[in-house]
Amino acid sequence: MADCISYIGLDVHKESIAVAVASGGLRGEVRQYGWVTNTARALDRLLRKLGGAGVRLRFCYEARPCGYGIQRRLAANGHECVVVAPSLIPKRPGDRVKTDRRDATSLAKLHRAGELTAVWVPDIGHEAMRDLVRARLDAVHSLRRARQQLCGFLLRQGCHYGRPAWTKLHRPHGTSPWAEGSRLAGLKFDQAVHHIVLEDYIAAVEAAEARRDRLRAQIEAMLPDWTLAPVVAALQTMRGMALVNAATLIAELGDLSRFANPRQLMAYLGLVPSEHSSGASIKRAGITKAGNGAAPRLLIEAAWSYRFPARLSRELLLRQESQPKPIRDIAWKGQVRLCARYRRPARSGKPANIVTTAIARELAGFVWAIARQVTIPAN
Repeated sequence: MADCISYIGLDVHKESIAVAVASGGLRGEVRQYGWVTNTARALDRLLRKLGGAGVRLRFCYEARPCGYGIQRRLAANGHECVVVAPSLIPKRPGDRVKTDRRDATSLAKLHRAGELTAVWVPDIGHEAMRDLVRARLDAVHSLRRARQQLCGFLLRQGCHYGRPAWTKLHRPHGTSPWAEGSRLAGLKFDQAVHHIVLEDYIAAVEAAEARRDRLRAQIEAMLPDWTLAPVVAALQTMRGMALVNAATLIAELGDLSRFANPRQLMAYLGLVPSEHSSGASIKRAGITKAGNGAAPRLLIEAAWSYRFPARLSRELLLRQESQPKPIRDIAWKGQVRLCARYRRPARSGKPANIVTTAIARELAGFVWAIARQVTIPAN
């Protein structure tokens, strides 16, 4: 006799989980089970009550801030559990009532019908690396904010530099912009409290820089033990893809082998044009901006480097020397193509941001091609 399948929808919150159960079959019963606390013991009790001999349980819940702990615990107990992309859940336009129990019931029904789109669930090591690179991105944003606050204070006091800030010209006597002889060292204010404010802003910038550098060092130290480290090393053969950029991109995207072709990766990154066509009317607009936000931003930053002629710098040659020839050939082919592609629309007057976005879309295709050449070792 075949196993009886039950589809369980979970609406997960920090303290509690709403549970709904849909029996197998198109017209099977759908019932609201109730609430359980969001603890490991409560989940184990739920499995004992819903499971049994000849019963297969298939769980689903939305990808929310609570993470993948529930999925990993259910999978460790031998049950299928998918984490669903919230933006791709079908919703009826006229449905204006939303409750946690109704959400759990809807998830159970849609999971039974096969209408849900699952997200890729990283392993514990990959999630740790992703948290680390995201912490570095937060540190970079904090540093940018601290610098802006310091520049804003100086501007209010009439201290105009006249040149781009935070460059080597801004730091003539070392790495610190307030070292002896630099711009900030000889500032004079009428009010003594302004010197205290200046020192506080300077300390905030220094602390943010130290945090960024500390997290970068941790990324470099953790990289050799990461299963996707060979992919990161291979991507560094590309122009604009140094260690931190490559590690951040792969940490955000995960295993690229799950994309059957580069077009799927481009669509996942939200770098493809949006379209609203009907009949003979074809209307295309800007990019969809779907999916992960950090990964396309990194690709667009890397795409700016292709506005210069194609060449192999000394740093790029050092990054390529340990890689096999097929990967180096793909990287060089990509650089030649993207540099030429950048110049043609730029000469015709196309806005630079549109050109750079188009280059980033094609760069994603070469990233996919290089990743396919790398053999990832087993855990």
